[in-house]
Amino acid sequence: MNSFKGIASIVSRLAIVFFIVAGSYSRADTVVIGTQNFHYYPHYDFTSDNDKGLAWAIFEAFRATTKHEFVYISMPVLRLQKELAKGSVDFIYPDNPKWYNPIISNTLKTFSRPVTKALGGTILRPEKVGAGINEIRRLAMPLGFTPVNWQERVDKQLTHLIRVNDTLNALELIAKNKADAANLEYHVTQHIASQQPTLGKFTLDPKLPHDGVAFMLATINHTELLAEFNTFLVSHQALIKRLHQQYQIKSPEIILNNLSDQYY
Repeated sequence: MNSFKGIASIVSRLAIVFFIVAGSYSRADTVVIGTQNFHYYPHYDFTSDNDKGLAWAIFEAFRATTKHEFVYISMPVLRLQKELAKGSVDFIYPDNPKWYNPIISNTLKTFSRPVTKALGGTILRPEKVGAGINEIRRLAMPLGFTPVNWQERVDKQLTHLIRVNDTLNALELIAKNKADAANLEYHVTQHIASQQPTLGKFTLDPKLPHDGVAFMLATINHTELLAEFNTFLVSHQALIKRLHQQYQIKSPEIILNNLSDQYY
């Protein structure tokens, strides 16, 4: 992956971050984006002091075309929805109209075009690829995620669900043979594995449950600025593609085809 300086040159310059006072901001042109508060790099990690991932790079590139300043506030998933409903944040990321949340009806929100697409699926050791779903008796999954593709097997007690705090914890369970697989995002898994080589290698089995999901920006009240962002995504496709390449994020279709060719 290219250096942080290379990414910064594309997005032009970093946003000025304003300090929160009594829940409000001193600048009327400040746009507050609420983000999930966990490590999901290279897609995003808004808890980082430096490079915050692909989504941040795209937002900063868009910001450079406007008169606004962007502030990123990280918080738990459900709190994101609450703060959006209260108007404490202007946008939240990531979001998707297909995701259920008990706070705000998705009909009240406006969603952007996809900022990027993630690939969630069954992560395991390369040597376990092709063994079949019946061999997945213990499945690790981070808190806050719903085992949609595994729910039937979990209900029938064919697969035991192990809840963990994050992707790293899930990979550690596989490494210790305390889980057979994990339901995780492919790029996040590969990044963590590259940073933690003692854990060994992991891959995604393209014939086991998986989903490609779009990450979108969502708002209730700022639909005009969201429309500008959508226009930016369409008119700057070459830049968006280049940023995806820098963060080594590929489309789910390409990854699944490559993995199928490799293992099947």
